[in-house]
Amino acid sequence: MRKLLLKIGLNMIAVLPLAAVQVLGSLLGMLAYVGSQQYRSLFRPQYESVVNTRKLPLELWKAIRASGMLFSDSLWIWRNPQKALQLVEVQNWDLVESAINEGHGLVMLTPHLGGFEIIPRVLAQHFPATILYRPSRQEWLNEVVEEGRAYPNMHFVPTNLHGVRQMTRALTRGEAIGILPDQVPSGGEGVWVPFFGRPAYTTPLPARLANRNSTPVIMFTAKRKGIGNGWLMQATRLAPFSEDASVAAAELNVAIENAVLIAPEQFIWSYNRYKHPAGAELPPSA
Repeated sequence: MRKLLLKIGLNMIAVLPLAAVQVLGSLLGMLAYVGSQQYRSLFRPQYESVVNTRKLPLELWKAIRASGMLFSDSLWIWRNPQKALQLVEVQNWDLVESAINEGHGLVMLTPHLGGFEIIPRVLAQHFPATILYRPSRQEWLNEVVEEGRAYPNMHFVPTNLHGVRQMTRALTRGEAIGILPDQVPSGGEGVWVPFFGRPAYTTPLPARLANRNSTPVIMFTAKRKGIGNGWLMQATRLAPFSEDASVAAAELNVAIENAVLIAPEQFIWSYNRYKHPAGAELPPSA
């Protein structure tokens, strides 16, 4: 029943214009913040800590509304990929083409910011992309998400050894792979390094994959341009990662920080970036 209701909801969203969906998303973001103490306890301290330490303007309610639009943007893009592609402005595409033409594949990193779901679809217009994702624990929800994300030239693989092997093969073929670098990895698969000044359990996987064959790494962002106006997609090529896992993870977090600061109010502050996953060693501060 839940799966059916969610599908009906997605189909209703598909027929609405982006502006209406984003307004609805902003309302849902405010409802989530007001209605859930747990949501507030994650969102506000993480957001305020960053804007205070970086001396940025505090735009709490703008960030709260944007958090809802992060979700609604994703749903609309899933259901309207061709319309979404017409609403994305791409900068620095020559940088992406140059990297893929080197013949070693491409590691694309896309943090949860703005309309991040449009990024792999833009790349899939030009070359195949294998995307690493973490399946939901709820099978019915996982089916809906997989169906929504399905798109030609995009292949999703789970965050396990089999998935990593498939990504390695994709790089060997000279294709692109995609990783959401701001997700907390499972215990034993990450290292504790600073993220906006606090220890965060971070994956060294992008560095490990890139360093196998000098594969170029590009950080992508999709900043929301305004209600109904689509997204500005930008690409930044990163310097080669260190061979040391801890140093490489720290370098990765600096790159994510720089991406977040492009539009800090559009980042996923409701996600607990500093959690201690089961099986991981204690963070340095402990």
